[in-house]
Amino acid sequence: MAELKNNRHNGGTSIQHDEKNLLEVKKLKKYFPIKSGFFQRVTGYVKAVDGISFNLPRGTTMGLVGESGCGKTTVGRTILRLYERTSGEVLFDGQDIFSLDSAALRAMRPKMQIIFQDPYSSLSPRLPIGEIIGEAVREHELVPKDEYEDHLDTIMSRCGLQPYHKDRYPHEFSGGQRQRICIARALALKPEFVVCDEPVSALDVSIQAQIINLLMDLQEQFHLTYLFISHDLSVVEHISNMIGVMYLGNLVEYGSKVDIFANPLHPYTKALFSAIPIPEPGARSNRIVLEGTIPSPANPPPGCKFHTRCSYCMDRCKVEEPESRELEPGHFVSCHLYDQEKEIKSGTSE
Repeated sequence: MAELKNNRHNGGTSIQHDEKNLLEVKKLKKYFPIKSGFFQRVTGYVKAVDGISFNLPRGTTMGLVGESGCGKTTVGRTILRLYERTSGEVLFDGQDIFSLDSAALRAMRPKMQIIFQDPYSSLSPRLPIGEIIGEAVREHELVPKDEYEDHLDTIMSRCGLQPYHKDRYPHEFSGGQRQRICIARALALKPEFVVCDEPVSALDVSIQAQIINLLMDLQEQFHLTYLFISHDLSVVEHISNMIGVMYLGNLVEYGSKVDIFANPLHPYTKALFSAIPIPEPGARSNRIVLEGTIPSPANPPPGCKFHTRCSYCMDRCKVEEPESRELEPGHFVSCHLYDQEKEIKSGTSE
């Protein structure tokens, strides 16, 4: 099994990057209509993403974690405008992507790419690898025709593939090789921002480390910015600078990797982190078991959406939605447990 490399970023403190954020998400919402009846009338909405905000500095990685169905993938696809927003803003390098016309959006597409979760279904079985990787490069005319083949060879080599692989088809490759092909396809367009949608969850553990190391090497070489979506907290801890914790469409906690792993604040974050296996024989973890089931995103409970499973639930949690508060520099949490603490700090500073 390949060993994971040391994270060169160290929680975002050692990497040098432009102070300007490459990505700014402001109160983003994405609702999917629920239709029923003969006339397919809208009877409700699935609130997949329900007003999240965060900033992503250039050249860094934000890990987005949470249970299945919390809206992580929808966030990534809405940011890329694969889904149209319900409301909110997504600023990419200062431009609101939802205000772009078709021509401007087409010009921006190569800068924003995605690596899908399943390397088996995301590759066309009818096209050779060279065509899969180079199709969009040729369509967007990113390199001159006489440099096209050299560009493909370079990108494939950077991703651990050989030039003779261009004539082979996806079924001739293993799962890890297919994911390398998906990475090469995204990298061939010279992107600045890449959404990594659980890129290693479908791979063997022995291959996961290789792909994570490859992503980190490519980020260093090309100064890429990642939104890394995953449910594997150990992987997120290794690759991320910032971490956002999602629950039922909301970002309940957000901050640097160092701060969140050293001092998780939200009860849901604490429960997630308590499930991380400890690689020491005989070691015991204080596992926090959440009772009950996740409410439906089509009919979320009033107040704090987590109150139906929270052992710290208070009366106000059932009726009042908590606001996102910055308890520490760059460390935000949405929980009524810290409302009084924030007010005390504000009163002291005054």
